Amino acid sequence: MAHRRVRVPPERENYSDIFAIPARPTACCSRCQMHTPSVLDPVSATGSLVADLSGGAPINALFRAMVAVQASDLHLSVSSPPMVRKDGRMQTLSGDGAVLTAEAIVALLDPILTDANRAEFRERHDTDFAYDLIGTARFRANVFRDRRGPGAVFRVIPADIMTAEALGLSPHILQLCKLNKGLVLVTGPTGSGKSTTLSAMVDYINRTRDEHIITIEDPIEFVHENKRCLINQREVRTHTGSFKDALRAALREDPDIILVGELRDLETIAIAIETAETGHLVFGTLHTTTAASTVDRVIDQFPADRQSQIRVMLSESLKGVIAQTLCRKVGGGRVAALEVLIATGAIANLIREGKTFQIPSMMQIGKAAGMCTLNDVLMDLVVKRLVDPNEAYSKAIDKSGFDAMLKRANLVRA
Repeated sequence: MAHRRVRVPPERENYSDIFAIPARPTACCSRCQMHTPSVLDPVSATGSLVADLSGGAPINALFRAMVAVQASDLHLSVSSPPMVRKDGRMQTLSGDGAVLTAEAIVALLDPILTDANRAEFRERHDTDFAYDLIGTARFRANVFRDRRGPGAVFRVIPADIMTAEALGLSPHILQLCKLNKGLVLVTGPTGSGKSTTLSAMVDYINRTRDEHIITIEDPIEFVHENKRCLINQREVRTHTGSFKDALRAALREDPDIILVGELRDLETIAIAIETAETGHLVFGTLHTTTAASTVDRVIDQFPADRQSQIRVMLSESLKGVIAQTLCRKVGGGRVAALEVLIATGAIANLIREGKTFQIPSMMQIGKAAGMCTLNDVLMDLVVKRLVDPNEAYSKAIDKSGFDAMLKRANLVRA
């Protein structure tokens, strides 16, 4: 079916000024908007497009629609209909063929942008924030510009935090939540569920320990209410200048546990390691795909003349790595495959001696300590018929090794 174009916009050389008008909504903070449907202003500038897609309501109707179809992401792009990602695949949200114009996107986004977001967009041509639609879900947003004009992507953050039990986190992973000090890394590509896993771990601590937790995020995603713990959640560029600034400040804020949303640079990584060494439990994320490559990535961030020292520090402070990826389930939905490295004495020695290439072999014989390789986890999902062999193979890093495992189990890929 051909897409029906709605309100073709005039040609514009530069869309950096399109969000220059004052912000209308009220906010719980400068980057997190909280609205109830009854107080939202109607957005008339989208004309027939909004009427077609959302019955006269603003962008909230699109959010409700994506949540209703259990999509993970909403994409708004000029000359395209609203698109969603469901079970890892892109598809259109509306079946009527209407496509978005630049004016329509501006009108949809305008009510949820703050002055700070507008200023950042004008300067950088993109901006990040979180948006709370009460009674529906929370959304992590990125607004950007491309060759056609403005665009946006929204990631759903469920209103309810999944518990560690509901996620099926292993007892060995939960043991990492019981530590008093050390560094625990949760890694994986974008969209692999790192935030969901970390939120479940923080929630587990919140339900079982009496501690002070500080989270440093960009933006704040899952919102934690105090249970047994006191939790302070800080957002980069709203409550602090940067991850490293907040991490330094946290040491003066009497924390027991610190979560760093992203270990982006050498200085942040160095402070995180030092913080873990000085008696705090630190959780952080990286975009690495395996436990072994995570150790290498951390060490390689440092100049050659500092790497020996960092190996020693990391061997003493690192307690575990959870490297995860999402797989499509048979019958719909997705399931996480979690590779787990527990920093035993043998693993610490390999890190200290620069023999990280031996970590996968050590993980194979360290199952009693709670370790498991990605191939082992993928194979378990295939045997349980939760994941198709082809899907599991596509997620495997050691593909030849995974093929051999399939053959030994008399399983074949199509």
